[in-house]
Amino acid sequence: MPVRQLPEQIINRIAAGEVVERPASVVKELVENAIDAGASRIDIFTDGGGRRKIAISDDGGGMTAADLALAVERHATSKLDDEDLLQIRTLGFRGEALPSIGSVARLSITTRHKSEPHAWAITVDCGDKSDIVPAALNQGTRVEVADLFHATPARLKFLKTDRTEAEAIREVVRRLAMARPDIAFTLAGEERAPVTWAAALPGAPGQLTRLGDILGADFRSHAIAVRSGRESVAVEGFAAAPALTRANALGQYLFVNGRPVRDKLILGAVRAAYADYLPRDRHPVVALFVTLDPREVDANVHPAKTEVRFRNAGLVRALIIHALKEGLAREGRRTAANDGGATIAAFRPAFTPPPRPNPGPMNWDWQRSPSAPVAPVPRHDEAGGMPSASFGLAEPAQATFDVGTPRADLRLHEQAAAPDLLDRPLGAARTQIHDTYIVAQTRDGLVIVDQHAAHERIVYERLKASLSAHGVQRQILLIPDIVELDEAAVEALLAREEELASFGLSIESFGPGAVAVRETPSLLGKINAAGLLRDLAEHMEEWGEALPLERRLMHVAATMACHGSVRAGRRLKPEEMDALLREMEETPNSGQCNHGRPTYVELKLADVEKLFGRR
Repeated sequence: MPVRQLPEQIINRIAAGEVVERPASVVKELVENAIDAGASRIDIFTDGGGRRKIAISDDGGGMTAADLALAVERHATSKLDDEDLLQIRTLGFRGEALPSIGSVARLSITTRHKSEPHAWAITVDCGDKSDIVPAALNQGTRVEVADLFHATPARLKFLKTDRTEAEAIREVVRRLAMARPDIAFTLAGEERAPVTWAAALPGAPGQLTRLGDILGADFRSHAIAVRSGRESVAVEGFAAAPALTRANALGQYLFVNGRPVRDKLILGAVRAAYADYLPRDRHPVVALFVTLDPREVDANVHPAKTEVRFRNAGLVRALIIHALKEGLAREGRRTAANDGGATIAAFRPAFTPPPRPNPGPMNWDWQRSPSAPVAPVPRHDEAGGMPSASFGLAEPAQATFDVGTPRADLRLHEQAAAPDLLDRPLGAARTQIHDTYIVAQTRDGLVIVDQHAAHERIVYERLKASLSAHGVQRQILLIPDIVELDEAAVEALLAREEELASFGLSIESFGPGAVAVRETPSLLGKINAAGLLRDLAEHMEEWGEALPLERRLMHVAATMACHGSVRAGRRLKPEEMDALLREMEETPNSGQCNHGRPTYVELKLADVEKLFGRR
């Protein structure tokens, strides 16, 4: 087949396939143009999920007649001052959005520049451009897109339902509205009720206001300000405390120089920063804004500009992790799911209607009393049970009010609360129930502590601090502990022998299918070496080589801390319980264990009183 030059119309449609993937892509390109034009208000209207109509109006600078004529030509742009593609300071710059949209739909643009006496309009119908004609418009630009993809009907088959496409448009507008809280956005259409996000004040307060309007009041109440910077790279934004999580990573909103992106490097950094706070199946909610020199980031690696590439990726990753960890540690009391809201809901009794009387035959005794009215009293049936209906308070019916013996002897460890301890954040220990939970009293409520989870976090933080300062202190075993494992587990452990040794766990091969443990971290005291090594081997099979060394070491520390902490079922003395509470108050991130579970639940006295109708 000979080589031939494609017609311009076909070239434009091929280019449109890269830029215009779905109606949401059109909305993204047009809203970005409005933002670059200096708009302070942007109105978006869609119909049929964007297939039938998309209309976007702004009050930006507008265009002159000459600019409008060039705007619908390929490779024409107002976003570059010169030919330096590394100095991208705007959201759009490729110069292909408008002509690409016009090649697959009916495009109409009406715009007015402040230097023009009136507005100008142009239409592009599947690549056919009309003449520029005068039009009526006060200020800014209005762009309408009708019958999207009617020039390429095959693309319509790949679109989803109107509701799904409308939701994709909503997500695009939400992300752009998060990036620019100083701009007012209105989103309306037949698929949804109109929603308006008013312009917010500049700075962090306005940013949090806009994020709260979009992500909800829960995010606003759990938001923690984060900030970090070095070498002209700045990271700032808000991260939700671990009490607010999602089942997927869709609640992570990332922006680079004001551009919404879905970058794997940033997502990985967020996951690493929350590794000590959340279970594996939960994901944090964050909104992070990375600002750096345009020359240090390549925003042209994806046609839709949703991915970027950093020149110094390691620095950006380190700053994100530092900013998140510093913010979570600073707000340590807020980082755990320890509020009593869910607990109160769990305590609140559900109403159960009384059972209906048994319609079957019943055998009644009639007990008469000279001073009491005649009352029917049910007899025990032959099986010794009670009939389902009873009247009066005869002696056989008293068993109904038998609530059983207490499940925990509260007198066993009950002690007077020291007045000075009542004012401490976690209060004074009063008792231990089920040999697992410590009940403490504060000045205005009570605290329930999971002793194993709490001590696990304390040991974990000690291991990290010891490793960071001068390495982990070891204790040499007089007699090496021989642990038998399958050969694959032994190979996995011996392959990470140096990493384990850095945490004070010294192992060596002891023949096929066995490992000799010669040294253990002194911080853990006496531990079950066999159980520890089996857990480590299982985790190492999951890690592979994908995780960096730092993450793998933290996993080792977390597993060791779990085996070296106070176990559930161990009875503690009063002074031991108080000592644990004091250590929790001094330990960073003590609101949850290193598996992401809360270590304590706090109940305010007012909430408890509501349960009993006192408020």
